[in-house]
Amino acid sequence: MKYTLIGLEGNQNVDLRTTAPMVVGRALTSDIPIADPTISRRHAEVSIVDGKVLIRDLGSSNGTFRNGQQITEASCHHGDAVTFGKVPFRLEVLAPAAVAHPTPVGPPPMPDHGMATPMGGSPTAQQPKMAGATIVKSLPADFRDLLAASLRSKEQEAIAASPNASAKDRDTSSTQERLTTLLDVSTELTKSITVDALLEKIVEKSWGIFPVDRVAILLGDESGDLHPKIAKDRKGNTLGTMVPQSIARAVYGGRQAIVSEDAGEDARFAGQSIVLQQVRSAMCAPLVGSEGRALGVIYVDCLFTRHRFTEDDLGFLIAFGGIAAVAIENSQFSERIRKEALTRSNFERFFTPGLAARIANNPDAVKLGGDKRTVSVLFSDIRGFTAMSETMNPSDMAKLLSEYFTEMVECVFRHGGTLDKFIGDAVMAQWGAPLAEVDDPDRAMRSAIDMMAELEQLNQRWKAEGRPTLSIGIGLNCGDAFAGNIGSERRLEYTVIGDTVNTASRLCGAAAPGEILLSEQFKAALKEPPKLKSHPPMELKGKSQPLPVYSVVL
Repeated sequence: MKYTLIGLEGNQNVDLRTTAPMVVGRALTSDIPIADPTISRRHAEVSIVDGKVLIRDLGSSNGTFRNGQQITEASCHHGDAVTFGKVPFRLEVLAPAAVAHPTPVGPPPMPDHGMATPMGGSPTAQQPKMAGATIVKSLPADFRDLLAASLRSKEQEAIAASPNASAKDRDTSSTQERLTTLLDVSTELTKSITVDALLEKIVEKSWGIFPVDRVAILLGDESGDLHPKIAKDRKGNTLGTMVPQSIARAVYGGRQAIVSEDAGEDARFAGQSIVLQQVRSAMCAPLVGSEGRALGVIYVDCLFTRHRFTEDDLGFLIAFGGIAAVAIENSQFSERIRKEALTRSNFERFFTPGLAARIANNPDAVKLGGDKRTVSVLFSDIRGFTAMSETMNPSDMAKLLSEYFTEMVECVFRHGGTLDKFIGDAVMAQWGAPLAEVDDPDRAMRSAIDMMAELEQLNQRWKAEGRPTLSIGIGLNCGDAFAGNIGSERRLEYTVIGDTVNTASRLCGAAAPGEILLSEQFKAALKEPPKLKSHPPMELKGKSQPLPVYSVVL
């Protein structure tokens, strides 16, 4: 029996293996990595023993739960709610994959030559919903009927060309040849490649399917306008704008495929480009994606031969266009997922994973021009580090700083903050930009207290190892600041600037080792203030009047 964990608040689904236990944790090297601040680095272990799922908590900070009850170790069954920290999953038995068989439908009506032909059907595909999942879409539901219709004229040609062969042999050979061709094409086009590479492959395959001089693909944008993406002749030459717009617009707007025996004389198309290009026979079919959405058109023509295409050829183009549309939509979706993943990974360098996901899904949250935000700012700085670094070799100093910064950033992310930047041995963090919470000052305060506690644990370990210990001072302030992308065209950095930031930095500089200083404005914004001690007003650089200052009683 196979099991899977279904994520209830995200897109993470995990098939459980039976060969060895799987570790759940925040580390990227975990068997089941979960990027959430409530997840410990090694949070829990999931294993399958005698066909049952066994979940064991590994001493996590925020616990592991089965159906709402915290557990240390427990067996779980189909349908159980399993929560790691605050990230919920549901355990389900993984059913064997069903094999879908397309249901044939009646063939599309075939009108008289020279008239528009309705699209035989749109691809029956659902929009993929999960990054990292296998993206599979079905072929058009009427695929077999369209293909069968396209075979008729070719079968008749084969019979006429080989009168000595049996009708059965000729029928079987012709059917298998065209079916094999289209199925081979569908296999090639559904591979995961970029949209541009996919369009090249669609054109390449067209030469082996249709007796045409030119092939072009146009794709629509969000406003409904068509744009040429690729156009080539049989020699492989790249062409300019070759598709008659009157034909393309009619097909794209009406979602109807068109065949014209003599485009220059066809009363439906009055465009001068048809006459100037000496287009004779032409076919055009819509590229229809999921939910009947028109993606664009595929166009083929012959420049000097009239009556080159039949309605059966058009049916075959419709089937080919359906396959191409599915592949294009898949590739567009894959590219969008890759772009969002890259954007999110860049955000996660500075934002907590949960906040990074919200920003990635809401591009307007980070405006290029920036705006005014109410933020809570934290500065922490190592005391006497310059003198200490002069007595340490570079590798020891880098290792010490790396361990220190790792824990300090964890404290920021644990409370939903944003790592603004490292400034030498100082850390700058802020809460409130680009997305704010009502308790941002309290989050900043809890982060500062955690920093002091984490540093104490680090110092104990370093002292036991015979390594230097550190002490820090922290400054906190809140107020309005400019939040946005600052820098040059070559390098932009999202940050906050202004007097609020400068005051937090000055308070950090005035703090004694092991001290957290905060402004009166920050104190007033706290909903759950810790025990505080009042200090005489301090004179800070850039301030015309001394500022009331408080420190946290640790």
